[in-house]
Amino acid sequence: MHRRQIIAVAPLLPLLARPARAQGAGPAEWRPSRPITLVVPFAAGSGTDAVARTLAPLLAAELGGATVTVDNRPGANGAIAAMAVVRAPADGHTLFVTTNTPHAANPWLMRRLEYDPIADFTPISRLGNYTFWLVVNPALPARNLAEFAAHARANPGRVTYASGNSSGIVASAAIARHAGVEMTHVPYRSVPPALTDVLAGRVDSMVVDLAPSIAHVREGRLRALGITSGSRSSLVPEVPTLAEQGMSGFEMLSWAALLGPARLPAEVTQALSAAMLRVGAKPEYREGMARVFFEGVTSTPEELGRFIVAQIASWGQMIRSAGIEPE
Repeated sequence: MHRRQIIAVAPLLPLLARPARAQGAGPAEWRPSRPITLVVPFAAGSGTDAVARTLAPLLAAELGGATVTVDNRPGANGAIAAMAVVRAPADGHTLFVTTNTPHAANPWLMRRLEYDPIADFTPISRLGNYTFWLVVNPALPARNLAEFAAHARANPGRVTYASGNSSGIVASAAIARHAGVEMTHVPYRSVPPALTDVLAGRVDSMVVDLAPSIAHVREGRLRALGITSGSRSSLVPEVPTLAEQGMSGFEMLSWAALLGPARLPAEVTQALSAAMLRVGAKPEYREGMARVFFEGVTSTPEELGRFIVAQIASWGQMIRSAGIEPE
């Protein structure tokens, strides 16, 4: 898939995103006839896994008590999970809890992408946003971004960073580019094994979301140096942004969304969209997502379709600015 195809398909979004029923409308006619599977592109224990497992019972309740299960398909920057959904029957029983990795970064990180992030999926709803931060093993002599950069500058190529998703790859490369230093990238299939090696001191640093890492920071097994969002997070207001520490203008939005395979029937899309709008209106959704350090935000299919197109362009700009070449 070529990047030009993504841009060319953008005008077709009104056809790809089926209209949703208005919030508060009567029950949609479609109901699942067997369990719904939420395909997750990262391993159990990742932030996206926590989001999916928080969503599952809430969505099940809005679909008449249906069974909703989680299927973790880590690997290839989420492309394995994406292809599993592309190949699934378009009947509403297989859905994708995707993120910015498969649906915004991969077109710029991978030379050959077997799926089209727009044409091969049906938008249903946004799920919300993550907070990511730069963490280091406490053995590293750095307590802020400037000290981290100075240490990397004094040890060219010897400071390492792990990644388990595109946010980790892009933000770490942007930090290295900003500091004018050479660091060594150690990629992993998912966040949990990457985080394990940072905790053990086998890798020095990592840009990671709060859910799998905040307990380690609070207990002193990791040190947080800065968050990647444009403003401080209400979840960790004491941690400054990277932009505050010299990376002027840097902001990385990391997000999750719910999609189905392409050509999902209109009545299925409408039912799932209506269910997600009802889920999103419940305090339990926002509160449950906050417990896994995620900001819950839902949307209509049309809003999600436009959002993904904009995010593909935004991530392309970030990746080019970080000097990352597709592999």
